[in-house]
Amino acid sequence: MEMMEPDAVAILPAAPMRIRNRDVEHSYRADSDFYYLTGFPEPEAVAVMVPGREQAEYILFCRERDEATETWTGRMAGQDGAVSDYAADDSFPIDDIDDILPGLLENKQRVYYTMGTHPDFDQRLIGWVNRLRKQSRMGIHTPGEFVSLDHLLHDMRLVKSSHEIKAMRNAAQISAKAHCLAMQACQPGMYEYQLEATILHSFMQQGARETAYSSIVGGGENGCVLHYTENKDKLKANELLLIDAGAEFDYYAADITRTFPINGKYSRAQRAIYEIVLDAQLAAIEQIKPGNHWNEPHERAVDVITDGLIKIGLLSGSKKKAIAKESYKQFYMHRTGHWLGMDVHDVGDYKIEDEWRMFEPGMTLTVEPGIYINNRDSKVAKKWHNIGIRIEDDVLVTKTGHEVLSHGVPKQPDEVEAIMAS
Repeated sequence: MEMMEPDAVAILPAAPMRIRNRDVEHSYRADSDFYYLTGFPEPEAVAVMVPGREQAEYILFCRERDEATETWTGRMAGQDGAVSDYAADDSFPIDDIDDILPGLLENKQRVYYTMGTHPDFDQRLIGWVNRLRKQSRMGIHTPGEFVSLDHLLHDMRLVKSSHEIKAMRNAAQISAKAHCLAMQACQPGMYEYQLEATILHSFMQQGARETAYSSIVGGGENGCVLHYTENKDKLKANELLLIDAGAEFDYYAADITRTFPINGKYSRAQRAIYEIVLDAQLAAIEQIKPGNHWNEPHERAVDVITDGLIKIGLLSGSKKKAIAKESYKQFYMHRTGHWLGMDVHDVGDYKIEDEWRMFEPGMTLTVEPGIYINNRDSKVAKKWHNIGIRIEDDVLVTKTGHEVLSHGVPKQPDEVEAIMAS
């Protein structure tokens, strides 16, 4: 509200419930922007902020408490709880929003609201504004400008508070322990989904009720599919297993990837590729510090991976030409990371006025270079086939450099083999 004009109003609807099948609903998870500002975990709610208003600057519309409904679906905060437990200045029943919210729009010049996220609510908001326009002869002014709330809100979410960093440390630590357990449990002949179950069990045992995203557990060729989530195949002894999994704790995400040998011992070819990816990741992490920009970790990872691929014969020519021609994209086709926070691919601009964004303390991101060699390329020697390797950690920008939040999972090849042997 400090960044909004006095004659402005901001409106944020909660995410709706989603149907899984027929009359069965998905577990409810509040929209990240809405939850970031309100902490309110229920559906059918709308937050309204009106800076400078004497009666109440923050108003929360939500469901009324109803004993019969609560018997079926659980407790609700109601209007009293919205004020006492969630710090709203005032609260009204969601069923009264059509009567009350238009009055909050009267004589406002600007509405902060993100169009397109909730199309049904878009239409309701437009209807309220049109209703006010019909009263213009009574001296009522309607908002003349709609501005996306993302511009203000996502910059706030990009730089984490100490409370948010604590939640992210917890999410990373929970996820790290689960990855270690998966390494120890892995055996040839298991199915990918069985190790996924090990991970999910560990998350919940440690207090993380949800995953931050669908887990990737891909053995052999499946590890070369970037967003593989079927997790249905049997693990083979001479292949690698790539696990990309992260817990969500207190609405904050972890995102960790490790790649390890199913039989507990890297082959010579597997270790050669693995060490290139690891060197690239370590070099990229070193670029994360205030004063450097977003793309520097990626540039460093590309440099190390290209050099390594040339040395083992998977690319030819000079490193400079290979980078200029982007020859490395045959084996490394994605970026080196993304912002991390309430969403696993978190909000925040990567460029400002066409310039890469500079790192600031409190920003959190992933660092995840990889090399993927499937069996479809006849020009690549067979010994490299079906080697898909990604190493990913969660990194916090600090005042003096960086902190690896996910340090609890080993990634040096000898350490990985040792924990598997244990």
